[in-house]
Amino acid sequence: MNTPGTDFIPAAKPVIGDEEKRLVLEVLESGQLSLGQKTLAFEQGMADRVGVAYGRATSSGTAGLHLALRAAGVREGDQVITSPMSFIASANSVLFERAVPRFVDVDPVTFNLDVDAAADAITPKTKALLPVHIFGYPADTPALERHGLPIVEDACEAVGAIHADGTPVGGRGHSAVFAFYANKQIATGEGGMVVTSEQRVADLIASERNQGRAADMGWLDHDRLGFNYRMSELQAALGVAQLGRLDQMLADRAQVAAWYRAALADLADRGLGLPCADRGQERRGWFVFVVQVPDGTDRDDTIRALTADGIQCRPYLPPIHLFSFYRDLGYREGMFPVTERIGASSLALPFFPQMTQGQVEHVAARLRHHLLGH
Repeated sequence: MNTPGTDFIPAAKPVIGDEEKRLVLEVLESGQLSLGQKTLAFEQGMADRVGVAYGRATSSGTAGLHLALRAAGVREGDQVITSPMSFIASANSVLFERAVPRFVDVDPVTFNLDVDAAADAITPKTKALLPVHIFGYPADTPALERHGLPIVEDACEAVGAIHADGTPVGGRGHSAVFAFYANKQIATGEGGMVVTSEQRVADLIASERNQGRAADMGWLDHDRLGFNYRMSELQAALGVAQLGRLDQMLADRAQVAAWYRAALADLADRGLGLPCADRGQERRGWFVFVVQVPDGTDRDDTIRALTADGIQCRPYLPPIHLFSFYRDLGYREGMFPVTERIGASSLALPFFPQMTQGQVEHVAARLRHHLLGH
């Protein structure tokens, strides 16, 4: 039930202001709706933000992952080591090239790829590593770099995250992919971005996202297989505006997370799992606030109860290897126990920059009621 003064609380809500509206209107009035100046500005802005030379906008994070894996040389029969604790797009992007996602389990604290398990899984068929910065927490990319394999980072949830050495996630030079769905730190509705320090990769992605058009952009000169993976100028306009307010939105997200930690501290003492704290100099780019219900609690019952209270929440995330499609590839229960335990107990609470402390405390109170009965 809603308490007096509280309304429906959505799982996520983008921040859209006057600057977003102004830049979108500017695009509409220009008549240039694709591959124009706003796309160029958004690409350069993202590249500058993480400290690399190139950004290439795409129609989605999924499209960016696909193109980045192609640029890394992944082809049919190759293996790509990745995490089953992720949104399904990271693994699907491997299958797009008829390659094989080689899952390994995750670290029980950060939920990111277990780097020791990844090292043990490397075989002569391993073509690339695809770590996922899950829920915005930086994966241990430096440890994976020691293997000398191509790395494609799924940074789709990690805008604003920082590695221990101060390097922004996406700034280590190899391909990293961001996404801008409506619940992300930067929201353009749909859209993605590959950032890289390699001109070869940037040029290849620029061509392949645009039907394989030749480097000189000759209208009828297509010199390789390509795709329609372009971002529109309208989306890019939103991205430019969102970049301009990104620091404030990240700070607001961090504040909401701090309110949640305080409001849920007593439940944490009773077995509720909270997102791991930053370790050392690592910094999370807050995307979602995901908790794990205590042992013996039915997560799905908890979600249904909160939903009935007008609090929208989601099971985050079901293990990829247990989806029916991936079971057909031979994956089964028990293969990745850490991922399976996390997946069975996790739920994402409402989380967005404009969320108030009162809303956070209301969510915490209703969660407390359903877990403890008071």
